[in-house]
Amino acid sequence: MARRRKGDAVNGWICLDKPYDLTSTHAVSRVRRAFNAQKAGHAGTLDPLATGILPIALGEATKTVPYLVDADKAYRFTIAWGRTTATYDREGEVTAQSDVRPSVAQVEAVLPRFVGEISQVPPAYSAIKVDGERAYDLARAGETVELAARIVTIHSARVAEAPDADHVTLEIECGKGTYVRAIARDLAEMLGACGHVSDLRRTRVGGFTEQSAVTLEFLEDLGHKARQSELLLPVETALDDIPELAVTAEDAFRLKQGRSIVLVPRQVESVKARLKPGSRTVSAMAGGMVVALCEMRAGRLEPSRVFHLDKSGD
Repeated sequence: MARRRKGDAVNGWICLDKPYDLTSTHAVSRVRRAFNAQKAGHAGTLDPLATGILPIALGEATKTVPYLVDADKAYRFTIAWGRTTATYDREGEVTAQSDVRPSVAQVEAVLPRFVGEISQVPPAYSAIKVDGERAYDLARAGETVELAARIVTIHSARVAEAPDADHVTLEIECGKGTYVRAIARDLAEMLGACGHVSDLRRTRVGGFTEQSAVTLEFLEDLGHKARQSELLLPVETALDDIPELAVTAEDAFRLKQGRSIVLVPRQVESVKARLKPGSRTVSAMAGGMVVALCEMRAGRLEPSRVFHLDKSGD
């Protein structure tokens, strides 16, 4: 017999407002403990020095994590002029200093170069693996780390404010794999200045925004009152850009068994009109809940991820 999982069968998402100086892994552990959940995971690591949106999946929601990892993200961050550090944030050792203080006009003049598909070299202090080792571990050990440039997409970039001559705050919307610290590094170099990220906040991950975010303290306080489930978001929250298709109870049963279902022509046309370019993924829904994530092929839905949800288990 399979060993029974410890904890409760809790299914859904928590949009956590991660506090400063807490690792993403530790944040997941605290949320899981607050719910006594059997299973938990997060969608997209947030550095300990960063605050903001960290979506945490519980139970069946963990099956949707890959779809959220690829989602667009938004950041608000402050560059402090005058010093460059090894990590390009305030915790790193100072590697260079300069008296150059770029003006807002100068920053705004070069920002368009950072919008669109751009080539970006990730910082040496990053989680990218080099020969099986994390780049930041190699860098901390004193080894020279050379990472290859990669193409990332930045949808928008703007100056939000400049509180004084030593700081400028930017807001960006970007695709996956974008490093804010690399933007600060490259922007400073382009302007002949030294700079590093002094403050970083993630304000959005896909459909998870600050408006739906909760703090750990609030979550744990509700947990003491056995009311933490009030904060759970539905499993399908992570699938906001995947078209939904309502299916019958009979078809839902077939999908849950891993069998494909046949669509009528009008269903095929309806789904095709809503699919993202290059995607075949459809979210099959029954009774207001996601039944399965499917691939649409030749007029059929073939289940790729099946969900086991019920009204009592959410």
